[in-house]
Amino acid sequence: MEVLRTADEIRDVNTRYHDLAAASYDFKWGIDFGDVGQRQVTSKIRKVLGPALEQGFEYSLEVGAGTGYFSLNLLRAGIVRHATCTDISPGMLRALLANAERLRLGVKTARADAEALPFAEHSFDLVLGHAVLHHIPHLERAFGEFHRVLRPGGWIVFAGEPSRFGDRLASVPKRAAMAAAPVWRWVIRAAPPPPPPTSPNAAMNGDEHDLEEVVDIHAFSPGDLARFARTAGFADVRVRGEELLANCFGWFNRVLESTADPDGVPMLWRQYAFHGYLLLQRVDERLLEPRLPPAVFYNLLLAARRP
Repeated sequence: MEVLRTADEIRDVNTRYHDLAAASYDFKWGIDFGDVGQRQVTSKIRKVLGPALEQGFEYSLEVGAGTGYFSLNLLRAGIVRHATCTDISPGMLRALLANAERLRLGVKTARADAEALPFAEHSFDLVLGHAVLHHIPHLERAFGEFHRVLRPGGWIVFAGEPSRFGDRLASVPKRAAMAAAPVWRWVIRAAPPPPPPTSPNAAMNGDEHDLEEVVDIHAFSPGDLARFARTAGFADVRVRGEELLANCFGWFNRVLESTADPDGVPMLWRQYAFHGYLLLQRVDERLLEPRLPPAVFYNLLLAARRP
């Protein structure tokens, strides 16, 4: 496994990985821009913002926006009125703009590093991100930038950040899925995935699967996230955990699916995996999240306000 030592190496590998992943990203992660996607996104943000979500936000900035899952769903839900999206990956920004055009949504984009945002002070009412903080080399600088571009009274919200316990826990269903994969493929009569296409730049750029193993450079405790926010000058810091059963179930199924030719995975299986995940997500939300400490969940959510 490649070991990344410098911030430049981390940024380079993240750019290459996300460029390679962009074309199939929405399909791989089941990203939805309909009613389900809107409910998923607004539910996550409501968990940490509560009533503050209902007032909405005029200008938002999403850092590491990927294909637009959060911003485009917030625009469609009317919670955000003007969205700006940044990402380090040009491929992701192209996919985001294609999604926005298909959905007939207006959105501004900029290729940018979270540690040096190209925006003036007090430009936004909301700075948000989904599954992005664990990719950023210097989080202190990034939180300083989030604080700088927010207007007083504005909020940051970050979701989908791996907890230390959850990161270790996820290895269990991943290993189990790899062991079960040959039998699973035989049962559903699916072939292994085809080899990645070769190109003159293949040796330099690497394979998406190989790069995926090295782009995640942080896992957090709730205290870690709260400390970054407070050190940057934020107040009213809130950290919650979400998804325990749902993520174990989801990781098991995703790893199984990664071992098969996508065209050979039956739609019935995909429906089972999708609806099973949503069911367990509701169990987590109603029974486990109110009762267990945030640190035991796979994902952490952070919200904080600029005074």
